[in-house]
Amino acid sequence: MSGQLVREGYAGTGPGSITPDGCAVELYARMSVGSEPEVIGSALRPGASVLELGCGAGRVTHPLVGLGFDVTAVDESAQMLERVSGARTVRSPIETLDLGEERFDAVVLGSFLVHVGDHRVREGLLGTCRRYVKDAGVVLIQREGAGYHSDLPREREDRAAGCTIRIVSAVPVGDGVDEVRAEYVFEDARWTQTFRSRELSVEQFEAYLAEAGLVIDRYLTPDGLWVLASPEQL
Repeated sequence: MSGQLVREGYAGTGPGSITPDGCAVELYARMSVGSEPEVIGSALRPGASVLELGCGAGRVTHPLVGLGFDVTAVDESAQMLERVSGARTVRSPIETLDLGEERFDAVVLGSFLVHVGDHRVREGLLGTCRRYVKDAGVVLIQREGAGYHSDLPREREDRAAGCTIRIVSAVPVGDGVDEVRAEYVFEDARWTQTFRSRELSVEQFEAYLAEAGLVIDRYLTPDGLWVLASPEQL
């Protein structure tokens, strides 16, 4: 783990480096991408500048670059960023990101990060989204679907990667926060990840965005997982 301190409630096991939030670098380098690039790309003009927050090993970054977007990819893990190519990379926690006066056509906060258990961290995440989006730009946020914390255990197959993904449990740890345990099983390797997640109703989710100065324009997918917001105009 290269001397990095794992955050309370976050852990990971399996081959290779594990980041402070329990993500395994090799695992995320193996995982295939789903519809995320198409969903994001459909909301942007060609060649738009994109700030991707929490890029990991570039699972979404690389397709966005391939679609012609000018991507700045942010992650706090140097090992993750070593796997990213074709994009400008910045190593930083999202909530303390300092890019000076730069602004982007689009800011992307994926991977259900908005559901982080700590309210102060969520305020920081959304504050970063608001700070770095242009006045005429957009913020794209991925949120959890219905039953994410209650329809357990469940699993799905990532056939492209050759992996079975299981969400094993979501155990309450207080103040509306669950400790979620996930497993990723390949023929030649197995990883686990434990992280903390706060279930948010649509009303709570929209209220947090409003507090950050973001106004929801529309939900981009029928399941409501991807949301398009814009900065509130004062």
